[in-house]
Amino acid sequence: MARKKRQQLFENINVIDAGAKGKAIAKAPDGKVIFLSNAIPGDVVDIQTFKKRKAYYEGKAIRFHKLSDKRTTPVCEHFEACGGCKWQHMKYSEQLFYKEKEVVNNLTRIGRVTLPEITPIVGSKKQYFYRNKMEFSFSSSRWLTYEEINAGEEIDNKNALGFHIAGMWDKILDINYCHLQEDPSNTIRNTIKEFAIQHQITFFNPREQKGMLRTMMLRISSTGEIMLVIQFFEDPKEKRELLLDFIAEKFPEITSLQYIINQKANDTIYDQDIILYKGRDHIFEEMEGLQFKLNAKSFYQTNSAQAHTLYTIARNFANLSGNEIVYDLYTGTGTIAQFVASKARKVIGIESVPEA
Repeated sequence: MARKKRQQLFENINVIDAGAKGKAIAKAPDGKVIFLSNAIPGDVVDIQTFKKRKAYYEGKAIRFHKLSDKRTTPVCEHFEACGGCKWQHMKYSEQLFYKEKEVVNNLTRIGRVTLPEITPIVGSKKQYFYRNKMEFSFSSSRWLTYEEINAGEEIDNKNALGFHIAGMWDKILDINYCHLQEDPSNTIRNTIKEFAIQHQITFFNPREQKGMLRTMMLRISSTGEIMLVIQFFEDPKEKRELLLDFIAEKFPEITSLQYIINQKANDTIYDQDIILYKGRDHIFEEMEGLQFKLNAKSFYQTNSAQAHTLYTIARNFANLSGNEIVYDLYTGTGTIAQFVASKARKVIGIESVPEA
């Protein structure tokens, strides 16, 4: 039997940089890089490693000797445990600095591209409540906090509706309030969860491959239209109709209420039939007077306001004279193609997913 390698403790380590996927970067005394997820540049910490690779360690800060001036107070009660936001404890101006640095580094160091002088990164005016689409997962075996485990008390309700714990495909963190999508997103999610628990509608267990409620996808467009898609694994018709009828009555503002019966091992919807229960099978987004028809499988940039900023910059960079043919690859709903159409002779959108 192979001997398990002992974890290492590095003390008084300066966190020097930020990398991809919410990881902070430090250097160990032996010169190797340490990736850690609960610190930011400028912190001075003690680090407990839990993985050792040939060129780097992975670890966690277990003691903070100095807190960085780049820090800010996270707004979300679920921060750190949640697999969603990574840098809520870092000032937004600092987040932008490190994002720009990462892009430049990827192009120059990894891609070996020689860059001209680049224009500064353009931040989003809204740091919260900006997403037009969210996907939540149901689970009958929710992630338990250390406090719950250490309390030693019997836990009656293990159901969850929320996000995956980072790196864990079978563990879902129950979300009370999410700051990424504007209301009525939180109200709809929590109301559905409470109704399902009260009426003994089972939540999905990915390990045992059983349970009724699997995922829910919620779109809220800039026009105020709402699309809700519930994904079921098991399909007792009476309970399905009980839930969908309740949703339709409780939230008449929902423009499109749809559902999926998906008994595959994974929860991707692109090869699934989507069934309309109430309303339209689509909603509309608007940008500069253009209307975009979105169905459940459509791709659209999740930050509507920032998408407009991005497309405007791209159009300005193109400096079209009106004589060009513009190709929009991976066009999705054709947003970029239509956005530049008035400035070009012809636009051609190319997309491999017909439903998009």
